[in-house]
Amino acid sequence: MGFTKLVSLLILFQVLTISSTQAARNSKLFREYIGANFKNVRFSDVPINPGVEFHFILAFAIDYTSLTSPSPTNGIFNIFWDDNNLSPSRVHSIKRNHGNVKVALSLGGDSVGSSYAYFNPSSIDYWVKNAVTSLTKIIKQYDLDGIDIDYEHFKTDPYTFTECMGRLVTTLKGNGVISFASIAPYDDAPVQRQYLALWKKYGHIIDYINFQFYAYDKGTSISQFLSYFETQISNYGEGKVLVSFISDGSGGLSPAGGFFTACSSLKSQGKLNGIFVWCADNSKRYGFRYERRSQALLASSH
Repeated sequence: MGFTKLVSLLILFQVLTISSTQAARNSKLFREYIGANFKNVRFSDVPINPGVEFHFILAFAIDYTSLTSPSPTNGIFNIFWDDNNLSPSRVHSIKRNHGNVKVALSLGGDSVGSSYAYFNPSSIDYWVKNAVTSLTKIIKQYDLDGIDIDYEHFKTDPYTFTECMGRLVTTLKGNGVISFASIAPYDDAPVQRQYLALWKKYGHIIDYINFQFYAYDKGTSISQFLSYFETQISNYGEGKVLVSFISDGSGGLSPAGGFFTACSSLKSQGKLNGIFVWCADNSKRYGFRYERRSQALLASSH
């Protein structure tokens, strides 16, 4: 074999190795929050590409009493999503009809009724005990697969949040109640303090970071978005930071304004860990066109 031919083969091998490594690093995970805005959206309304791993995330389960007269219950979770349209029977149906679908529930969120949904346990042990019991009941009733942690308002210190959430996930996973867990931070200093403390101690049991990139200013550019992504990759180390958009384009890099260009750039670098959307309730009015495009990009081989 001639020297020139040998060099050519070595270069080809390197290219193929780099390509396969990038493909391995990219993910086909697509996630979408659903049920928070009570727009009568159902699982079956949302297009599901068989080439992706699809997670619906029910929003929200909150440890408060009710929408009309909200008061904290110290870890006793109640359902605050559109249960009429997203019932246990409909969870069973969508999972039965689509083998690539899993369903999770999200904890907390921004508000309950007209009040913020504060995280404010009376004690770590008491909150964890109540949370494990109440969430296990809901998860088994709905045949759910995982949880997402999305508290955005706090009346406690990062240590308490870390221990409550870390012990909760550890127990639910250890009991075989859930198979995955995610967190949903955004770039606000008080919020990041809580989640980075949780990540530092319990990152090994957190599977995904649903980072709310749509919480950045509306009109975010592609270069700004990619810079924000690199910052959060640095913050969360080896974590799987997912990129995200809000359906109506009201924040961050909009799906009509360069989001998919940014995703293609990340994919070419082997950095696309998945995409999530807030939220199906709002996407219904747009015919879920950006969900289709997201999943097609994730499912493609290039």
